[in-house]
Amino acid sequence: MRFGLFGRGKREAGEADAAASVKRQVRALLELPENAVIAVNEILCADPACPGTETVILVMNPGEKTRAYKVQSALAELTPEALALALSVAD
Repeated sequence: MRFGLFGRGKREAGEADAAASVKRQVRALLELPENAVIAVNEILCADPACPGTETVILVMNPGEKTRAYKVQSALAELTPEALALALSVAD
């Protein structure tokens, strides 16, 4: 799902597959339990001061404060290495 774009409601199949893949990788990299909720969204900022498209990952693990991670990359272009780096830098 992209925020900042009008006329889009549902995720396209490729985006859903990419988001599901990122969720699996996040769960494995952070060693999260099955009851942890992971949200993955691609955000497109129209403001010239913004970096453009970024992927935002929220990790909601019961009993812990929600953690947010940002990767300055479109969801479809997010590499496992960039994801691992973003998760390690934020912790």
